[in-house]
Amino acid sequence: MRWNRTIQTVDVHCEGEIGRVITGGVLNIPGATMVEKLLHLNTVDDSLRRWLCSEPRSGPAGSFCLLTPACDPRADVGFIVLQPDQAHAMSGSNAICATTALLETGMVPMVEPESRVTLDTAAGLVVATARCEGGKVVRVTLDMPPAFVAQRDAVIETAEWGAVRYDLCFGGVFYALIDVDQIGLTIAPENSRQLGTIGVDLRSRIAAVEPALHPVEPALNGLAYVMFRSEEPDGAVRTCTILRPGRVDRSPCGTGSNSNMAVRHSKELVRPGDRVVSRSTIGGEFVTEFVEETTVGPYKAVRNRVSGRAWIYGISQIGLDPSDPFPLGFRLSDTWGG
Repeated sequence: MRWNRTIQTVDVHCEGEIGRVITGGVLNIPGATMVEKLLHLNTVDDSLRRWLCSEPRSGPAGSFCLLTPACDPRADVGFIVLQPDQAHAMSGSNAICATTALLETGMVPMVEPESRVTLDTAAGLVVATARCEGGKVVRVTLDMPPAFVAQRDAVIETAEWGAVRYDLCFGGVFYALIDVDQIGLTIAPENSRQLGTIGVDLRSRIAAVEPALHPVEPALNGLAYVMFRSEEPDGAVRTCTILRPGRVDRSPCGTGSNSNMAVRHSKELVRPGDRVVSRSTIGGEFVTEFVEETTVGPYKAVRNRVSGRAWIYGISQIGLDPSDPFPLGFRLSDTWGG
């Protein structure tokens, strides 16, 4: 065996959504801030992401959590999410995976009953508070980036479903939140393929007319995802975030839940201390707590806490042979869609 590149990962899932945490093989990414590191990965050198997130080393489902030295001295570690489409500033499920891996492997000392890990992200500092019992992280609560509604009840005209309304929100990345009944489907496992295909299509159409501009940090511009939603009889929100190339987020989606709470606040439906359960396509749950009001540029915004659970299921070593004909991987439409 002769490898000229080696990566070690702790493999974690958060309510079913895979987040493989890179614990070795990457010393750092160029950039003096996490924003600069994110831009480097997306605009200068995306070879690490492509190598890891494409076949034959990976597939459409799941992400890699890239850990770097923190740029902000208040943080313990830098955090960027690598996905098949690009590197992203923030993800709730992946932050929960990273926190679980850092504490359960001892990279950050675990303190029972409560440990804190501060993540330096391009969307700002994210403080993760982990409840720990018997050497196990049993729940992680994230102090999320401020969330705001950039547009409420915006409309995209479609031939298939007529006028589709969406809320354009930022919760760490930009979302178009869409009530799923507008496309004639329910959020259920048997509808996942249709939801994935339609969600990517709608995301592309909305992104073509909506620049999704962040008022403070241009590196955060751009629509990342469509999240379908519906109300449950018990008051929970059923969520279905669609990730390119066209798959359903297995988790209830932390940044999407953060965004959805901002919508509720804009409708004056919540007060500080109120909690909302987000329930995924496969039944996993996050709890989002509205903490306080704030502002982001000209927008009224909210600070929320999102909590969920994660489990380590493996430890991996990924290498690259210099003679491998696919050093940056490949994708085929039979698996990855059109």
